[in-house]
Amino acid sequence: MGGSEIRRTMPLFPIGIVMQLADLSARQIRYYEEHELISPARTEGNRRLFSLNDIDRLLEIKDLLEQGINMAGIKKILAVSQKESVERDPVAKKPEMTDDELRTLLKKEMLSPGKISRSSLRAGDLSRFFR
Repeated sequence: MGGSEIRRTMPLFPIGIVMQLADLSARQIRYYEEHELISPARTEGNRRLFSLNDIDRLLEIKDLLEQGINMAGIKKILAVSQKESVERDPVAKKPEMTDDELRTLLKKEMLSPGKISRSSLRAGDLSRFFR
């Protein structure tokens, strides 16, 4: 597990920001959590905190739903893609971003919500933060 892998799995984002980034309602996000498609971390106050991987996953789910695939199908697809990515690339080598760079980037994204359009942010695209 490389340094960037740890960072991608770090629970950083409250649900409000995730709703903006993924363009989903809190109800939808909770529904996917109930179906165990995502498993956000919880703060001591029991608030959800999402990682970049969680957001990636939500965007992937959203794309699949838009293609007309049902929940059962999505579960199968995600299970397969998870297994494949582990087999194909057990240790992904990506240069690590410093905390400051990450913070600056996220702040920039948050301050210009219009910039994140549906077309610019699809499943997998968040990995560009870590190139």
